Amino acid sequence: MMAHPTSDDEMVGGPTRHVPVLLQEVLDTLSPEKGQWVLDGTFGFGGYSSAIMKAGSNVLGVDRDPEAAVRATVLQQTFGSQLKFQAGCFGELAEIAMEQGLAPLDAVVLDIGVSSMQLDDAHRGFSFMQDGPLDMRMAQSGASAADVVNGYESKELAQIFKQLGEEKQARRIAEAIVTQRAQQSFETTLDLANCIEKAVGRKPQQKIHPATRVFQALRIFVNAELDELVDGLVAAEKCLKPGGRLVVVTFHSLEDRIVKRFFQERSKKHAGGSRYMPEQELAEPSFEMIVKGAVGPGDEELERNPRARSAKLRAAYRTEAPVHDLDARALGLPRLLADNRVGEM
Repeated sequence: MMAHPTSDDEMVGGPTRHVPVLLQEVLDTLSPEKGQWVLDGTFGFGGYSSAIMKAGSNVLGVDRDPEAAVRATVLQQTFGSQLKFQAGCFGELAEIAMEQGLAPLDAVVLDIGVSSMQLDDAHRGFSFMQDGPLDMRMAQSGASAADVVNGYESKELAQIFKQLGEEKQARRIAEAIVTQRAQQSFETTLDLANCIEKAVGRKPQQKIHPATRVFQALRIFVNAELDELVDGLVAAEKCLKPGGRLVVVTFHSLEDRIVKRFFQERSKKHAGGSRYMPEQELAEPSFEMIVKGAVGPGDEELERNPRARSAKLRAAYRTEAPVHDLDARALGLPRLLADNRVGEM
């Protein structure tokens, strides 16, 4: 497990990164070549994509945030036909690649979390560092964080905060929220942050704001981020060509645990992949690890951007083995999410 970040913006969404974290490590692992097609499933501001295209490869960018599509239009003025963009979730990347006529792909890269452009915009409601609507929706559609906070029962809120934010005082915070909303609904980020701080207190020397883990949990829940990650890993397995590379950068322990266990399950020969599945014929590994364990930022990057210390890169090659069943529960999804998923994928 990675240690909890020690600044508010890290916990709420990962390092603020105008320059992509672990950029050189991502490029070294991908080894982009002219004529290849790389799917950037978390296009964002286009940081990884720009570097990949400068190295000669083509990019199919995917992102559910409408603002990413605007950035893609700008980059297309520079890179032309090297860049294609499709609005959508990276859990749908296999279907998107096939629709674009680009499957099987040479590589897939995923940078999990919220981008700097989302964090910096107070109107998106991802951070309590600035007051803004309690929103947090990456796709800018569907139920918002305010809908969850104002509509869910105390027990449900406590489960979200504990399992997705690893918040130790989840129950007390949930009860405080329900009590306050009976008087007035939560509308802004500071409404919620102030309620949480009042409920649990804050010591003068405390570096992490007491609302940090709750905001993380709400963001993950509203955007179904961990479910999306599982879907994206499975989709990449389906649409990568033999020898194709899957590179994933994560920023907190819940994400990294899922990626780590996925690669562990898919890089060994086994009879079913988990204790949840019955014995069956041994399945060949569908991935081969490029590096053992995870790659973190070097000293130079940490000196330039100390908040990058929580980033981890994991990567593997796709083998020629066919895709076989995967039980999502074996990947370490929090019970809140795992119980709602179909067991085998």
